[in-house]
Amino acid sequence: MKIIMRNKFYLVISFVLLSITMAFSQETKKESKDTLTIGADLMSRYIFRGTDIGHGSPSIQPNLEYSRGKFAIGLWGAYSINITESQESDIYATYNVTDAISFTLTDYYFPTDDGNYKYFDYKKLSTGHLLEANISYSGTEKLPLTAMLATNFYGSDAIRKFKDGTPKGIQYSTYAELGYSLKWFDAFIGFNLTDPDESLGETGFYGDSFGVVNLGITATKNVKITKYFDLPLTFSLITNPQAQKIYFVFGLSI
Repeated sequence: MKIIMRNKFYLVISFVLLSITMAFSQETKKESKDTLTIGADLMSRYIFRGTDIGHGSPSIQPNLEYSRGKFAIGLWGAYSINITESQESDIYATYNVTDAISFTLTDYYFPTDDGNYKYFDYKKLSTGHLLEANISYSGTEKLPLTAMLATNFYGSDAIRKFKDGTPKGIQYSTYAELGYSLKWFDAFIGFNLTDPDESLGETGFYGDSFGVVNLGITATKNVKITKYFDLPLTFSLITNPQAQKIYFVFGLSI
């Protein structure tokens, strides 16, 4: 089992390469359009894949994305209102292999207002960056089923250890999620696919064993403010069965 888990990253890359090959073989010429999107969300809590990243604080989450054709590059952040130690600044790039399949590389970074962080430090043993490869399927109108597989492949991931407790390398922490759109809400279930060795003192990035770490529903509603402007509202019920946690999250977007 350990050997299988340590090779998960290579499995993800294989899926990605296969998807890209299929896309190029079926690709048709389409007119490229440039799009710049700017927005922000105000969330009552910042819950990421079943974990309260914002430590109970409301979170402001700005975003900026430029897209052209099948490619997009963006910036995304999360800034807790009450806790300066809980901040996030991400950069990502996405390639839409097909209308339903996309591949994303994300550079996660967690600075603090009072911390002595070095953003441009990408050294293997000292970097605060975390790089992730993500492949996702967005479903169709007839079958509104979504799927996503993400693997950390470099940086400040959870650490594997030798028997003497010294670092052995990162765990390539992997998360998978399935979702389904119903009439009134979207349902989702997320899994931690990494199995840390507790006997060596290892801990997991998403959880300390295989299992469900993110389970819940999300409902959205657009509230009409003016003739030309609607305010999107979101409510989520999120549970983490492995950690025995539950969260009620409310948010609005502009």
